Amino acid sequence: MLAARTLPTPRGRTLALPAGWIGAAIWAVVVVAGHLLGASLVAGDRLVHISSPPLVGIPDVRIGAALLPAVALALAAVRWAPPLAARLRWSALLVATWAAGAAWAVALAASAGVNAIAAPLATRYEYLAAVPRVDAPGNFLAGFVAALPTYPTHVKGHPPGMVLVLWLLDGVGLGGAEAAAALVIGVGALAAPAALVALRAVAGEDWARRAAPFVAFTPAAVWIATSADALFAGVGATGLALAALALYADETRRALALGLAAGVVLGAALMLSYGIAPLGALVLVLAIARRAWRPLVAVAAGVASVAAAFAVFGFWWPDGLAATSDLYHGGVAARRPYEAFLLISLAAFALAVGPAAAAGAARLRDRRVWLLVGAALISLAAADLSGLSRGETERIWLIFVPWIGLAAAALVAHRRSWLAAQLALALALQAGVRSPW
Repeated sequence: MLAARTLPTPRGRTLALPAGWIGAAIWAVVVVAGHLLGASLVAGDRLVHISSPPLVGIPDVRIGAALLPAVALALAAVRWAPPLAARLRWSALLVATWAAGAAWAVALAASAGVNAIAAPLATRYEYLAAVPRVDAPGNFLAGFVAALPTYPTHVKGHPPGMVLVLWLLDGVGLGGAEAAAALVIGVGALAAPAALVALRAVAGEDWARRAAPFVAFTPAAVWIATSADALFAGVGATGLALAALALYADETRRALALGLAAGVVLGAALMLSYGIAPLGALVLVLAIARRAWRPLVAVAAGVASVAAAFAVFGFWWPDGLAATSDLYHGGVAARRPYEAFLLISLAAFALAVGPAAAAGAARLRDRRVWLLVGAALISLAAADLSGLSRGETERIWLIFVPWIGLAAAALVAHRRSWLAAQLALALALQAGVRSPW
């Protein structure tokens, strides 16, 4: 494994630059460049709405006793997460990864007050504001695209699935922002163990165990509590994990059943977020690597069945995407230059995924792990080049975080130090920027 790059020194000796540090340096350059470019745009037009470039939010340093539980959890994670990830039974590790990720997100959000956990979902821009407009699911879906300009901001930018989920919650007596926040955080935290399940299927359990602390304790936790995009990431990751199990299954019937289940879950994810579509690259790359064509067809059939069901009730996904694109480019995107936000969006995402992912990618040499990480990077590039997410990608691109975060499994040396860097970044983001999510 390539661990270092050698450069000459003035005295003729050599200076070894570890590959991980080169990756982290590139990460830092992207973040700083995105900040500087964003700051120049904000100086000319505050309606660009990235007040803490490259992030959306307001600079606001809040350091007090309320942050202590998150600090304590971070210290405990540095001390105990790596050895526990190596020793726990596999099933217990998955549960622990989910619980740790959820606890980390909640501890960070609660540092701004317990009410801050649910508050982001209660604004007039969010999905809950549209729930009263659902009289019956069929009527809602049939008129969704035509009525799109009249809906709250976040509803305009997505398929109708999230509104229907919240309508169902309300129908069983669990309406309101608190129940929605519990659902978002609980499902969002599933993304981490789902990514581990996929990595174990593709590359083996050792790699998954090494990745576990990094996908659980991610800087993106700042937006897992609480942005609905966390739920989209959890559903999408669950579908991708099922797809990986299907494509790497040895028994045909099991592979087809898992493939169909994966397709249904991924189809549901597509009805929650248009941004899930680029993650299809992961399924395709794994299918090509395994030459597993029949499970791939099963996945496609599952996705198609969900799309067809929504179409029967009046919502055709491509029409929804086209309408959303028109509204987006006529709105805030018109103030956000495409070329500039190619970098600014990446910088915001870099803060969400953290330096350990970049350092790990620079060290990663295992082809099997690269199947997942590389496909996720391709998906990220496609999302960036599409121009459909100009800024706000600290939350919009949560769907990519666990898959690129798997690269941190390559950080064998100084693992605790890299984990500490991730945790410190999350604490700094939470304490230094007042995010709307």
